[in-house]
Amino acid sequence: MEKRNKIKFTPTQVKAIQTGTSEGLCLIVGPPGTGKTDIAVQIVSNIYHNCPNQRTLIVTHSNQALNQLFEKIYKLDINERYLLRLGHGQKQLDAGGKDFTKSGRIDFWLNLRLEQLSKVDRLAKSINIMDDVAYTCDTATQFFSYHVLSRWEKYLSDCSTKGDNQFLIDHFPFTRFFENVLKTNPFDTKDFEKNQIKIQSLWKEIQEIFNEIQECQVFELLKSPTDRYNYLLLKQSKIVAMTCTHAAMKRDEFIKLGFKFDNLVMEESGQISDIESFIPLQLQNINFSEKNRLKRVVLIGDHNQLPPVVKNQSLQKFSHFDQSLFTRLIRLQIPHITLDRQGRSRPSISQLFTWRYKGLEDLEIVKTKPEFQLSNLGFAYEYQLIDVDDGQESEPAPYFYQNLQEAEYIVATYQYMRMLGYSDNQITILTTYNGQKVLLREIFNIKCKNNPLFGMPHKITTIDKYQGQQNDIVLLSLVRTKSYGHIRDIRRLIVAMSRARLGLYVFCKKQFFSNCYETITVFNKLLARPTKLILTKSQDQNRKITDPLDSENTFEIENYSHMQALVNSNL
Repeated sequence: MEKRNKIKFTPTQVKAIQTGTSEGLCLIVGPPGTGKTDIAVQIVSNIYHNCPNQRTLIVTHSNQALNQLFEKIYKLDINERYLLRLGHGQKQLDAGGKDFTKSGRIDFWLNLRLEQLSKVDRLAKSINIMDDVAYTCDTATQFFSYHVLSRWEKYLSDCSTKGDNQFLIDHFPFTRFFENVLKTNPFDTKDFEKNQIKIQSLWKEIQEIFNEIQECQVFELLKSPTDRYNYLLLKQSKIVAMTCTHAAMKRDEFIKLGFKFDNLVMEESGQISDIESFIPLQLQNINFSEKNRLKRVVLIGDHNQLPPVVKNQSLQKFSHFDQSLFTRLIRLQIPHITLDRQGRSRPSISQLFTWRYKGLEDLEIVKTKPEFQLSNLGFAYEYQLIDVDDGQESEPAPYFYQNLQEAEYIVATYQYMRMLGYSDNQITILTTYNGQKVLLREIFNIKCKNNPLFGMPHKITTIDKYQGQQNDIVLLSLVRTKSYGHIRDIRRLIVAMSRARLGLYVFCKKQFFSNCYETITVFNKLLARPTKLILTKSQDQNRKITDPLDSENTFEIENYSHMQALVNSNL
């Protein structure tokens, strides 16, 4: 059965896929949760099926995004023998135990050769050919030409003159082979037309065996791993994926080998700088006498989220090195398609970031699906700003900001959630600074890691590193109490607000952040609710977020000490 995409695309997504599949430049602006990755995967799939002789290069900013793309491509109806993933992020790739690195693909082809030759051996014995026809790919190919194809052609000729159902079944030359493979009689019906269709299907299976053997023959002839890899890259693979960093590092090698591709699909292009976007376009050397092979360039990203990271402040401020090629093209008013439906967050949570995007609305699924309608177990609200008024930032090293009170409060909240039955994989801890990330990991290692009741959360990382990812519950620490810092950049705030599907809890000093002009739109929404964490006394799993709150069934958490005492009392 063919693997197909089960996602129902919106009209705007369909338009984006059609434009991306057509030749030329395609820009797709995708706000958070609008299905950018699924669109990229569908475009790659369409090109693969409609243009089977073309090679598509996939480039992303991070290994995480590349792995997400590859996992979804693998689940579609794309033959895995044409996939190649370059770079060092393969270890995090969850593709059913498959290895898509160059060494993994070479092993795959060698194993496929042995597997298909064993089928040839069984096929030969089923038609009473006792010679060693499965010794090499070459002998197997000759066996197909002299014995298999001749029998099939004679069978077709006989059927054209004696075309009754019984003759069709009795004289099919490969019945014994398929009985051994399928362990049943392949002809389980007396319907003449169905049997004709079945016979054509069985013959295609035999052809596919020998087609794969022909493709394996090169790996039989090439003995060195380098030669095999080069052939895999230059001839065999139809979908090649890498990060923009890997493309820059290996450009000279690709040029020397004569690497060619027809299509470029770039995800996270809003995070990729001008030069990093340009290098993948120049991975193939085009002579002036040759026709340019590049047919499609698809850039997918969001210029309202985080830009490329440029550590040199002079280059960033005065040379605008932090502007991506994607953003430049949008500013130049190049025609683009903006996705207009988000399917990640609850409608109430999505209000924290949809105001930034004109016309962005919620998909029907986030309004009707039960998990989006039910409240978070034990919590009165699905999102809240939690005031840590006694929290103070510290700076043990330059620009290494930490806030111990916020970190302790978040760890205690995580412990309480785990005691209520939340899965550790449901919860992500985010912060704006690396210093706070280190502090959080230290406290989690001490208090949770070795305790089977708690364990470690899905991820503890910074907002910048978590762009493009999501989780059910996000606990966010803003750290600063002396200056607004990173979160003052509205693009970073949008990323922070759009990572959670079901619950978002922001820990910060309310008095400080409520006065920040740049973030006032988001914080006005957050401050419309109580700034003390409100929990429910009864753990009603069927309470909806629209149900009115009963004051007798809720209680406030005053501070970190109160939350820690609550956790300790339940241990």
